[in-house]
Amino acid sequence: MVVTVAIPCYKSGKTIRNVVSRVREEIKKRNDVDYQFVLVNDGSEDGTFECIEQLCEEDKKITGIDLSKNFGQETATLAALHYVKGDVCVFMDDDGQHPAEEIYKLVDAVLEGNDIVYGKFKHKNHGIIKKLMSRLHGAISEFNGTKPKGISLSSYFALSRFSVDQLKKYKSPFVSRGGFLSEVTIKVVNVDISIHNERISGRSNYTIRKLFSMWMSSFTNFTIKPIRITASFGIIIALTGFIYGLILIVRKIVNPDVMLGFTSIMAVILFLGGMIMVMLGLLGEYIGRTYMTVSSLPQYVVRRQLNAEEN
Repeated sequence: MVVTVAIPCYKSGKTIRNVVSRVREEIKKRNDVDYQFVLVNDGSEDGTFECIEQLCEEDKKITGIDLSKNFGQETATLAALHYVKGDVCVFMDDDGQHPAEEIYKLVDAVLEGNDIVYGKFKHKNHGIIKKLMSRLHGAISEFNGTKPKGISLSSYFALSRFSVDQLKKYKSPFVSRGGFLSEVTIKVVNVDISIHNERISGRSNYTIRKLFSMWMSSFTNFTIKPIRITASFGIIIALTGFIYGLILIVRKIVNPDVMLGFTSIMAVILFLGGMIMVMLGLLGEYIGRTYMTVSSLPQYVVRRQLNAEEN
């Protein structure tokens, strides 16, 4: 059996060699398992790909992919899929926080018949803001139906060969891996991971802008629920306005001296105007994504590849 370990790399020139060494030694502990690494440089300019080149020269079972610019971790994950040869593919981060010694928990769970296995950490060495953002992303995905209820998402996860082959068919430039796979399989589980290591060096590369882009993809990909929600709000507001109008008419008939309030009218106008802008913005988001998808916007562009045989 072959286990492929795919690692999206961004500014990890000081860490990736250490991560590869740890994982390789762990996989070798089983005599009946061979390994493959797919290292995807996501537009780093700190010598990351030079380090990947050295690793590829030292070990021909390591495939190096150099993307032409920074496309993001999710997109780099998809780029790796086209070079996966293993029966099981494990994805992990490049900073050493994911424990190599627990990789077989993910692999064994896939071999039991599951298609997607997420590592569930009892504790994460992240800041409060990063933890809150991760929970918000999970809540949005679960609300939209792009994540099974009760499943904790993680960038330390494993895919079956079936999931890899299906995910390779995903061509949209707006990447939502979890949303696509939720339409393909229901065999999704968590396994408990007891350790979340300290980062070997550096700090997280996720910014508010990147996280917002990820939320928008989770909120709009593979679902029209947001449009239905805004349409429901529109109906509720219209009914409320109609009832309020009737109340004002009746009050005026009963008591002609009643003065209609300027403040309440302005509040209603501002509220309705804001709701209309939100609805138009959401509709524009869908239309814009549709336009860029039919315009054949690429998911990613590969500049160089080493020890690579694209499947």
